[in-house]
Order: sequence, then structure tokens, then C-alpha cells
Amino acid sequence: MAVDMRLPTVHKHISLATSQTQLDSKHLVVPGDIITSDTGFMRGHGTYMDEERLTASVAGEVERVNKLICVKPLKTRYNGEVGDVIVGRITEVQQKRWKVETNSRLDSVLLLSSVNLPGGELRRRSAEDELAMRDYLQEGDLISAEVQSVFSDGALSLHTRSLKYGKLGQGVLVQVSPSLVKRQKTHFHNLPCGASIILGNNGYVWLYPTPGNQDEEAGGYYTSMEPVSLSDREVISRLRNCLLALSAHKVLLYDTSVLYCYESSLTHQIKDILKPEIMEEIILETRQRLVEHED
Repeated sequence: MAVDMRLPTVHKHISLATSQTQLDSKHLVVPGDIITSDTGFMRGHGTYMDEERLTASVAGEVERVNKLICVKPLKTRYNGEVGDVIVGRITEVQQKRWKVETNSRLDSVLLLSSVNLPGGELRRRSAEDELAMRDYLQEGDLISAEVQSVFSDGALSLHTRSLKYGKLGQGVLVQVSPSLVKRQKTHFHNLPCGASIILGNNGYVWLYPTPGNQDEEAGGYYTSMEPVSLSDREVISRLRNCLLALSAHKVLLYDTSVLYCYESSLTHQIKDILKPEIMEEIILETRQRLVEHED
């Protein structure tokens, strides 16, 4: 029987020169911590009043907007905002709508009127379109979409009215904490290593081979079922392990951090990336490059 033995190694020292002012600017609290005794502030999410003192009810970072104070939790279910890019899974086909699981407290809704029809037709949805809903999306399908609005109970209304959104084909889904996904202008990235990534604000990350010519006539619902080459599968597997490593060490996920981690892991085999000592070495090197990039 094969036994995998690993001996302790001496890590090379890497200095992460983060300025003290950056650390001081982040006011971290735990439940029960007094944020302020000043009565001039308004109470926001994650806080409560205790004997005229504003106190934290969750562990997280204090955010102040003028006179409003709230605590942004470090770990939570996804709370959607209008304009967020999400990756979700269809859970149910209902009348004129699909229900979508998006890692939030409530299932999200994708209305039939909020999707592109094949061929890019712009018209009112008829009874025939309603009967053909399963031809577009059915239970278990993965989609990329954008948050159109937020209902009063916190549920999200989605739309896929752009060719960059729609049904997802062949690839790998990685689930991370929503708080680790950095908000950017675009969450769709074609990485130079030969794969593409969708960083969903809801913590679902989609890795897939970089597509060739997109079939615009399909309205975002064309999925290629061509066999994926071994080299593409290896790149996607390496990226997947890099995402898990970054997530385990609480590093913000965006195109630069993922690419740096991928490049730092090239000296190791794909299966070795998740070994604790190798993961720590890769993440240290990635953090060092990110600090140098910011400077």
C-alpha cells in the first residue's frame, strides 16, 4: 500500500510590509463590543443600543456613512445588491418564472420576461414561450445573471438581457465565501493561462475553457458540448485548487490574485497544491506579489 510521507521544510522568509495605518483604519469588532457612546449616531445593520451605547451584534468591520454606523459581518449568507453579477442554479420551473439558488437566504427569481429569446427577438412573451420554458432552462442548469432588483423580503430578481449572461456549459463550479469576492467593474475574465472565470458576487465561481466564437443567434442559451482537451482540464483543475487555497487563507479573490496564485503554483503538481505546507508557500508568494503590485 502506497504511503504519502511529508517531512517538515524550512520556509523562506517573505516580508509582507503592510502599513500600520491600513490595519488601524479597519475597526474590527465582535458581538458585545461597544462601538461608540455618542448618541448622535444612527443605528445600522449589525448593531443594537445597550444603555445608550451603540454595541455590535455580529463579528465584522465597522462601516460609517455620515451619521449611520453598521457592522459588515466577516462571514454571512449573500446579501444581493442591484447590479451584482451572480452564478446560480435553477431549482424550479414555475409559471412565467424560474427559481434560482444563489447562496442567499431566499431563492432568487428569474422572470420569463427578463431573459433573451433565441435570435434576439424583442416581443411580448406568449403562451407558447411559457410552454417552451424548459427548452431554455430546466432544473439543475447553471446560469450567470445580474441582479435587477431586490424585493422587500430580501429576495432577488435577476435578468439575463445581455449576451454575456445566460446558461453555463462545461466547466467547474467552486463555492467560496461571498465576502472574499472583490467588487470590480467586470467579473468576467479571460485569463492568459487559457481559461476563463466568472467571479460571482454570491460566492459561486465558474471556471470554464475560454470560448471561441460566440453564437449570438442562441440568445445566451447555446452550450458547447465539444470534448474539452486535457491541457484545458489541467489548467481548470489547477485554477480550482488555487481558488480553494486562496479561500482557505482568506485572500480577496479577483483576476490579479487568482493569476498570481496560478503562476506561483506552476512549480508544483496540481494534486499537491492543497497540501498544507505547499499551500502556505504558494499563498505567501502570492501575497508578496500582490503587495509589490499595489506599491
